[in-house]
Amino acid sequence: MKRFGRVILAAVVANAVATPIPAAPAAAAGKSAVHRNVSRFRGVPTFANSTLADIGTFDDPIVRAAAVEGLGRYNGAIVAVDPNTGRVLTVVNQKVAFGSGYIPCSTIKPTIAVAALEENVITRDTMLKVRGRNKYMNLTEALAHSNNEFFEQLGVRMGFDTVSRYARLLGLGELAGYNLPEEHPGSFPMAPPAHGGVARMSSFGEGIQITPFQLVSLAAAFANGGTLYYLQYPRTPEEIQAFAPRVKRDLNIAPVLPEIREGMLAAVLYGTGKRSFDAGGEEMPLGKTGTCNDPTSRVGWFVTYADEAHPKIALAVLLRGSSRQVVGPTAAQVAGRIYRRLREQNYFATATAPNDTMKPVTVVDTGNGR
Repeated sequence: MKRFGRVILAAVVANAVATPIPAAPAAAAGKSAVHRNVSRFRGVPTFANSTLADIGTFDDPIVRAAAVEGLGRYNGAIVAVDPNTGRVLTVVNQKVAFGSGYIPCSTIKPTIAVAALEENVITRDTMLKVRGRNKYMNLTEALAHSNNEFFEQLGVRMGFDTVSRYARLLGLGELAGYNLPEEHPGSFPMAPPAHGGVARMSSFGEGIQITPFQLVSLAAAFANGGTLYYLQYPRTPEEIQAFAPRVKRDLNIAPVLPEIREGMLAAVLYGTGKRSFDAGGEEMPLGKTGTCNDPTSRVGWFVTYADEAHPKIALAVLLRGSSRQVVGPTAAQVAGRIYRRLREQNYFATATAPNDTMKPVTVVDTGNGR
């Protein structure tokens, strides 16, 4: 009953806040307002044709259509995978998705939470003091509202070496895919970043470059119980026929996942990711937003999977541009549109678990994903 009540509340909130994604920049916007929004990042448009150079011939057609429609005219990229096998279902805006990486912003926070729980720095009930008179938060609320100070404290308590060890264990700084020649490994610092040190690295991902592939790979592992699959993107009939899941490594994080999931669920129900909630669907998504700036543009992220009980799809949504629309909540809204389109196409009803004869292949992790 408690969960049902939260879902009903979320439906009311989602209906109140959801607004359609614009197909193009508002022509009626005042020139001075536009100038203020873009003056710092003039070279990166907020809107673009993000599918112009894509080759999606062998993508899942239902997932690709939903992702293309969900992204609309925003300048960004989407990677969708099956969390039960690591198979890439679609890549929208392949040029951007296969790029060298972007600052993760607050999507780094679930990784920091995993480390803090595994190291017994906190439990799900630990309350930490954050800014505000006598204000305390636990992990669920900190993830739901993306509280920076909470995660800065965790980073300082654990130290750079511990944070780095868990981040690399979860796939940061290495290739996520198997036989994806276009993929870049992103980057992870060898020392605390000069700006803000391990604290800011733990709240904003300062000094880290993460790719949509790495982020969706992590979401898939959270969804399936802790198995980090190599992401495979079959792009020929032969590769599709020969596909078999390949396990990169077992993260052994199952005991702490309920706490992570609770926070990511809260983000969708009433936190920064509430625009992803599909009021008409029975599938409950979980997710985490991220908003910040890199040297050239504003960056908005949303990493998510659905549904909570029997996950069928994991998504990483990346937005880039110069306007104030480029934020994590807007990326969450993109994901919500994808989920709604998939529901309307009966995707969640018809998608099935991997065939029992499709046994995962355990591959020795060499660190290069080739």
